[in-house]
Amino acid sequence: MDFENDPHAGEDSPELLDRIDALRVLRASSTEEKGRLLEEIGGPGKVEQEIVSQLSKVKPLWQPSQFSEAHRIAMRSLEVLDRNGVRGAPMPTALGPLRPVVAVVVQLVTRLIVRGYQNSLASNIRKLYERREANSIWGSPAHVMLRRARINAVQVEQGLKSNPVGVPSFLIGGAALSGLFSLIANGLTSAIDDSTGRIVLGVVTAVLMLSLSWVAIYAASIARRRIRLTTEQPMRALWDTIGAAGDPPRDHSYTFALVALILLALAALAIPLVVSAFL
Repeated sequence: MDFENDPHAGEDSPELLDRIDALRVLRASSTEEKGRLLEEIGGPGKVEQEIVSQLSKVKPLWQPSQFSEAHRIAMRSLEVLDRNGVRGAPMPTALGPLRPVVAVVVQLVTRLIVRGYQNSLASNIRKLYERREANSIWGSPAHVMLRRARINAVQVEQGLKSNPVGVPSFLIGGAALSGLFSLIANGLTSAIDDSTGRIVLGVVTAVLMLSLSWVAIYAASIARRRIRLTTEQPMRALWDTIGAAGDPPRDHSYTFALVALILLALAALAIPLVVSAFL
């Protein structure tokens, strides 16, 4: 088909719209009828209602006049997060001489959360631009803006890709696992025939688990605060200008802190049982 010479190229066919249930909402003549169709087609489920609502909004950009500015601010927020999100944070004075060591561990965990989020966010933006570009009328102003923005997003995504922790993964994994297994093996060997040793081992393990949980929660709070300051509002503005795209992706700081608390609770329950079993 010759799209350049087709007078109807880029126009939506009323017959096609009427054959797709979710797009029948576009043909409704009143707000009441649109609401009725949404309930009729989508059913009572929230997810189904959102599917119909998003599919019925066929414009690739909801607010095209504000998209370029929102895109620039979003890209700037990623730059600022990349530069400042993993910087060291002040440690509580109560840690005393352990402050430098704890600061390094907290910074590593913060880097893991922040880098993982910014890479995921950049990837989500690029994918959203790609799909909306494909959804645009060829040669339209929205198509041109989305194409340029998509090229920017690809460049930014490639520049942000890095190891989340900042050191080779095999070194971290090998050193951490080797050290942990060695510590456990040595502790069990020395404590297995000594009731005092078993108690000491239980206390040391409990303190270690408590310390790791505190580090995880503290690092998650730092990461969450920095992510919120830099990207939360710019990404919400970008998603609003695009329209019908759901919510911007969230970081995993809450999940990280929750997992740390769960592991701490499990350790608190398991350690006394293990120690008492050998008494």
